Amino acid sequence: MAASSAHVVVDLDVTGPTISKHLYGHFAEHLGRCIYGGFWVGEDSPIPNEGGLRLDVVDALRALEIPNLRWPGGCFADTYHWRDGVGPKQDRPAMVNSHWGGVEENNHFGTHEFMALCELLGAEPYVNGNVGSGTVQEMSEWVEYLTRDGDSPAVRLRKANGRDEPWKVRFWGIGNEAWGCGGHMRADTYADLAARYATFCHDHDGNQLHRIAAGAADDDLAWTEALMKTVNCLGCTSTPRDVFQAVSFHYYTHDGDGIAKNPAVEFTDEQHYRTMVKAADIDRVIAAHSAVMDAYDPRRRVGLVCDEWGTWWRAEPGTNKAFLYQQNTLRDALVAGLHFDIFHKHAARLRMANIAQTVNVLQAMILTDDDGGLVLTPTYHVFEMNKGHQDAASVPVHVIEKPAAVTVGDAELDVLSVSASTKGGTALVSLSNLALDTDTTVRLDLRGREVTAAQARILTADKPHAHNTGTAVDVVAPTGFPVTLGSGVLTAVLPPHSFATVALDLA
Repeated sequence: MAASSAHVVVDLDVTGPTISKHLYGHFAEHLGRCIYGGFWVGEDSPIPNEGGLRLDVVDALRALEIPNLRWPGGCFADTYHWRDGVGPKQDRPAMVNSHWGGVEENNHFGTHEFMALCELLGAEPYVNGNVGSGTVQEMSEWVEYLTRDGDSPAVRLRKANGRDEPWKVRFWGIGNEAWGCGGHMRADTYADLAARYATFCHDHDGNQLHRIAAGAADDDLAWTEALMKTVNCLGCTSTPRDVFQAVSFHYYTHDGDGIAKNPAVEFTDEQHYRTMVKAADIDRVIAAHSAVMDAYDPRRRVGLVCDEWGTWWRAEPGTNKAFLYQQNTLRDALVAGLHFDIFHKHAARLRMANIAQTVNVLQAMILTDDDGGLVLTPTYHVFEMNKGHQDAASVPVHVIEKPAAVTVGDAELDVLSVSASTKGGTALVSLSNLALDTDTTVRLDLRGREVTAAQARILTADKPHAHNTGTAVDVVAPTGFPVTLGSGVLTAVLPPHSFATVALDLA
């Protein structure tokens, strides 16, 4: 096997922007078996549940310390009418999920069930409102129903449905993908509409809304500029126009042939590298959106949100293509690790990110079956290994020497990715080796603070195609990893296609 070396300097005493815990957010859409059969099994299920919510899924996600959960979509959000999902379950009207397979849903999982799920998870709710087929009044009353105290028609309805006290719900999405499934709008049209919706979504009784405008696909900078013109924060000295507090964008990774073209498990070496090139390009995309936002909001009062990201492969054979069920390999885990390094780099502007999706859909954390089986995916383990970065201070990482880049078409791929953060008396360093056939010996110069101990874990397997199944649940799982620490220098040998974290104790 080939070998290479790298020299990286980490300045532990130079703290940068805080890595918001919300960069580790999640997404649960009414799509395939994410909600029904994933989170929700119903009160009468033999699978252990609390009020119909599947407890082994809840326990697994609690271990990740997930900070927020986006719901009900996605494209589904712009067909969802919240009043159909409250009140006695037997009285709730059924609906057709026109975006995802044309299946009928009974609306048994609605607002109260979602809020109960967030409470069990210890996660903040991120509610995505219906702009495409809904009304301003409908969304305004949903905000009121959830967050208002005192008395009003919406409050009386909430109390009649069994909840006296309001919830705290900060995060509200103003529609979804308005350029596509959310209405096929022009940017200026949506910007005006988003401002209208945001205006009538009020702060009630101390619940301060964080309104997130539905943003661009990939690097559509004109869309972001239209939204930032609405905020009109150029040269502002106090607060920006009170319209929305963040703009979003969506970014999916594939192997260069396009979304949903190729399978998750069967891929060539070239497809592996093309996937990593596409994943790495989110760095350029975030930087470009940030530059547009900086022109209108130099104080960075408005946040950037990537509320859909992840790999998108062909649905598994024998499954409903519209349900977007895909396996999850070590390759997907490497995409996640690379994304997080880039998210940390842009923490000054990027305030939230939500992987698509949490259970049984696209790049999922968890795969379940109807007999009670549960599989933790390789991507799940990256989230768990990286959770120490949540709300930590980013610190500079300088790559002084790096392995030779891999030429992939017209692109050059750096196969080593690194990020680091500190929190109190600890630090966490994340390392990815994207190469398929090369060990990399990494020398980390840990400067600025004394390091008294180091503990490392690694996620790897014999092949990047490796994945977990119901009969082999730990093919890809973290294990202990030997490193050498002495005189402020840590040395680690990263095998091919591996993700590792090193936890440091600081004096």
